[in-house]
Amino acid sequence: MERNLTHIALFAALIAVLGLVPKIDLAAGVPITAQSLGIMLCGTVLGARRGALAVLLFLALVAAGLPLLSGGRGGLGVFAGPSVGYLVGFPVAAFVTGWLMERTTLSTGLAAGAASVIGGIGVLYVFGIGGMALMLGVTPTEAAFLGMAFLPGDIVKAVLAGMVTQSLARMRPASLLSRA
Repeated sequence: MERNLTHIALFAALIAVLGLVPKIDLAAGVPITAQSLGIMLCGTVLGARRGALAVLLFLALVAAGLPLLSGGRGGLGVFAGPSVGYLVGFPVAAFVTGWLMERTTLSTGLAAGAASVIGGIGVLYVFGIGGMALMLGVTPTEAAFLGMAFLPGDIVKAVLAGMVTQSLARMRPASLLSRA
């Protein structure tokens, strides 16, 4: 139990640290950040349940007002902006990524990359595009077009998540809780 809590807190902190990477603002008001890499790693390393809990802890800290999102944003106001769909989708994306990681028999790196693409990109985009459409007052097709600006960077993040997870599996196999 204590080990689980430590891992959950550590990965919530990892997502926060990835928010220190300077954001790039898009016209839609949703920034390009490194934090989605943290969401992917929560799933690939911690697994479905622990990964989602780490993200929920992070979001609770953001809601409490800590400036942990990229650009030093925090508080309840961020849940009323165009990025709300992505924020709501973070724990679901981590859960799906972890769930896929726990159930696939592919090699660790390939499994982590594929799970990150499906959960960390596909699932997250469903929520993010829906949130953008709702908050910006545009059609889902227009929001999807706006959301495609994130795709190249997110593919790079999915590849990185696969590489990091594979490296972790080689160095410390017992620390890869998604495969335990």
